[in-house]
Amino acid sequence: MSAHESHETSCEDVLSEVWLFLDNECDGERRAAVQRHLDDCGSCLEHYGIEEHIKALLHRKCQGDHAPSELRERLRSSIRDAVLRQAQVTVEDGPGGASVEVRTWESSATRSWDAAGD
Repeated sequence: MSAHESHETSCEDVLSEVWLFLDNECDGERRAAVQRHLDDCGSCLEHYGIEEHIKALLHRKCQGDHAPSELRERLRSSIRDAVLRQAQVTVEDGPGGASVEVRTWESSATRSWDAAGD
């Protein structure tokens, strides 16, 4: 059994939640579980490091600038497609905006945001 197989959180779950973790958008219990997994799983930690560098690069390069709406929509679509490939995601449009439910093997979270996505 490898080090990451002994955890309560699978590699698949951790990798599907990397951006939530980076943006500090998961609850304390889930954040602690992901952190424990990253501390012991070199493969996931490497992937996390790449995503962390991408986020820092985006922040540096886009600081103060507003991306054209076409680019923002392409990025949203690309991120949405990547998330859909890694988790079971349900998106429902409603009068108050979109409701998104994300389910992984060991957890589920629901998050809603306005239709503009900002």
